[in-house]
Amino acid sequence: MEKRNIVIQELKKSLEDEYVVAQKYYSILSAINNLNLTKREIELIAFTAVKGTISYANSRAQFCEKYNTTTATINNIVSKLKKIGIFVKHLGKIKVNPIIVIDFKKNLNLVIRLVHNEETKKTILKGEINQEDVNKADSVRSGAQSSDNSPVQ
Repeated sequence: MEKRNIVIQELKKSLEDEYVVAQKYYSILSAINNLNLTKREIELIAFTAVKGTISYANSRAQFCEKYNTTTATINNIVSKLKKIGIFVKHLGKIKVNPIIVIDFKKNLNLVIRLVHNEETKKTILKGEINQEDVNKADSVRSGAQSSDNSPVQ
């Protein structure tokens, strides 16, 4: 097996507000995971992640006004996103799955590691995980924690 070199590419993008940052983040997650989310679905996920929930009538009205859509569209999208696990119901409220929610008011440094399949298997089998690495195995949040590691309310 040939030794593969690592390519590092840094990109910097300035965005206007937390909603646009969230939209870029969820667009990237959609692309990497082949979710094929529509623009409107990404907008709703981003809006809900920033607001905390889409369950309240005033939140739905704000979304409709901001993105020129209807509550029927919101209902259809919510139904689809619940089926694929992006939206969850917690204490009677529709929220974005906490495992993919971060604080979009802060600057985001997103590290994406795309590795060849045989390298992933080798790393898992040998247990070669650098504990100082930002991508260490225990850096994945459980579904019951938000990005700041505090329990979901």
